[in-house]
Amino acid sequence: MLRNCVREFADAELAPHSAAWDDGQDVPRETLRRLGRQGYLGAIFPESLGGAGMNYIDYCILIEELSRVDGAIGLIVAAHTSLCANHIFLIGSTSQRETYLPRLASGDAIGCWCLTEPDAGSDAASLQTTAQRTRDGWTLNGVKTFATNAHIADVYVIMAATAARGARHRISAFIVERGADRLRLGRKEQKMGLRASTTGQVLFDACALPSGQLLGAENAGFADCMRVLDGGRVSIAALSIGMAQGAYEAALRYAKTRKQFGQPIAEFQMIQHKLADMAVSLDAARLLTQRAAWLIDHKQDATQASATAKLFSSEVAVQVANDALQIHGGYGYLKDYGVEKIYRDVRLCTLGEGTSEIQRLVIARRILAAGPERSTRTDLPATCRNLAHANH
Repeated sequence: MLRNCVREFADAELAPHSAAWDDGQDVPRETLRRLGRQGYLGAIFPESLGGAGMNYIDYCILIEELSRVDGAIGLIVAAHTSLCANHIFLIGSTSQRETYLPRLASGDAIGCWCLTEPDAGSDAASLQTTAQRTRDGWTLNGVKTFATNAHIADVYVIMAATAARGARHRISAFIVERGADRLRLGRKEQKMGLRASTTGQVLFDACALPSGQLLGAENAGFADCMRVLDGGRVSIAALSIGMAQGAYEAALRYAKTRKQFGQPIAEFQMIQHKLADMAVSLDAARLLTQRAAWLIDHKQDATQASATAKLFSSEVAVQVANDALQIHGGYGYLKDYGVEKIYRDVRLCTLGEGTSEIQRLVIARRILAAGPERSTRTDLPATCRNLAHANH
C-alpha cells in the first residue's frame, strides 16, 4: 500500500517536472512542503515529534519510489531525513528533538548534514573545522563542502574538532540555524547529475553558538556520525535502487515497442539477457537493502550490512543505467527519453556517503575482525541462530 501511494504521488506530482527541475537546478520550496505534508520528510520519526512513525524498511520503499522518478528528490529527502534529522533524533536531547524535529518533519525547515571538507573526504576524522569554547558557548570556524541541501537548508548539523589534532576523540556535533551570525553559504557546485539537489559550501567565520547547540556529548561526535551513517548508507542504497528501477522500466517499455528487422527488439536474445540481468541485480540489491533496514529496525549492528547494501546497490545502479541507455541505442543519448538523466544521476551513488572503496574497507575490517566462521553470519536474527543450533 505504501509503495503504491508513494508511486502515485511521484508519478503525478514529481515526474512531470523532473526534467525542468534538472535544467533549472532547483526544486520549488512548495514541492518540499508538499513532501512534508505527505509525511515523507519525517518518515522515520514518531508521531509525537511530528513524524509518520514508519520503520526503516518503509523508509527504504519511500526513498526508492521517489527516486524512481527523480533521484534529486530522493537525495534531498534522504540527506534531510536520515542524516540531519536522524542525527538530532538519535543523539539529541529531549529539548533539541522537540525544538527541531516537528519543523523538519513538516517541511517548515529543511535539514543539511555537514561532515566533508575540502581536505577531509574519505578521511573524515582529519577535519579541520574547529569549535572553541567561550564564556557563553562556542565559536565555530571552518569550511564544509559537498553539503547536500546547503543552499536551501534551515537547520544544519555540523561536525567540528573540539580537541587537539591527534586526540583519539576530538570531534563534536553542533546544530546551527540558518541566519546564525557569521554563517555564510559558499559556492553552489555545478554537478554532472542530480542537479536539482543543491550541493555546496557552508562557511563559518567566528560563528557564535549558545552552549545548548552542542549535539550529543563533547568529543563523541565521530562515533555518533558512524552510527548515523549506517542509516545514511541504507538510504543511498534505496536511492540507487529507485533510480535503477526507473531505468529498468524505461528500457523494458522501449524494448517492447522499438522495432528493428521487423520485430520488437525485446524478441532478440541479447536484449532479453540484458533485461534479465537487470531484473536479477535489482532483486538482489533490494533484498540486501531490506536486510540492513531490518537490522536497524531491530536495533542490531547494521554497519557491515549497510555498507554491503550501499556498495552493491550503487554499483548495480550504474550498470543498470548503462544497460538501459544501451538498449535505447542512439535515442538513449537524447534528453527526450530520460535515461540519459538517470545515467548522469546514478554516478553519485558510488561516491556519496562513502565511496565504494570505503565501503569495501568497512566490510573488510569487519570480516577480518570477526574471523571466517562469523564473517557472513553477524546479522542473523537470534531466532534464526537458535533454530540453527536446535537443528544441528
